Amino acid sequence: MKLFGKKRHKHVAADLNSVPGRARAERELILGDHGFLREGFQNLHPISEEMWRSNQPNPRQIAEHAQMRGIKTILNLRGPSTRGYYLLEKEACETLGLELIDFQVYSRDTPTVDMVLAARDLFETIEYPALMHCKSGADRAGIMSALYMIFRKQQLVAVAKQQLSKKYLHLREGKTGLLDAFFEAYLDANAKQALAFEDWLQTGYDREAVKQDFLKTRAAKLSLDRVLRRE
Repeated sequence: MKLFGKKRHKHVAADLNSVPGRARAERELILGDHGFLREGFQNLHPISEEMWRSNQPNPRQIAEHAQMRGIKTILNLRGPSTRGYYLLEKEACETLGLELIDFQVYSRDTPTVDMVLAARDLFETIEYPALMHCKSGADRAGIMSALYMIFRKQQLVAVAKQQLSKKYLHLREGKTGLLDAFFEAYLDANAKQALAFEDWLQTGYDREAVKQDFLKTRAAKLSLDRVLRRE
């Protein structure tokens, strides 16, 4: 029986030990993952004296981070992958003696309580100086930078949420605005009754309600996601 639709094949990782495999991985980084756009623009910013944020680094840039900034840990907010960009990053970290931590974050959904608390714990256990990155360095790097400022640096949420701004190429007009809505839900609740961020997170945060309210009020603007086609 013929099935409609395209058959999806599981992506098989390139073999970096072979010349063709390494060439394929580099193509997947440079072309498939748009690495050529990041060659001259890393969206690189210091968050504090111990933490940096950026877009997806290539092996040369990883070496520069280690040599110039003393980076010891890289937080990969995209999660593990069989694609070349991840394989080459993993190899570079192993070669340089850096710890690569895969901590997957989503940019088009309200964060879960478990993810936020895991981020809190992560910031207290990693070795610094560290660099965190997603693909563009705008959205997932933005929310994690804000959480870093809240938990690690004890910053006010209103200050920390500035890590989600156009300065870092974050656009709240599309579905990535769910990240802004998350923090704004806390600020609205806190304005009515003073409540610590972590207490609100565990007792007053209604993830689905925040999401549905955002989708209803921003529906006309969500077509921006289709234009940008961000990961």
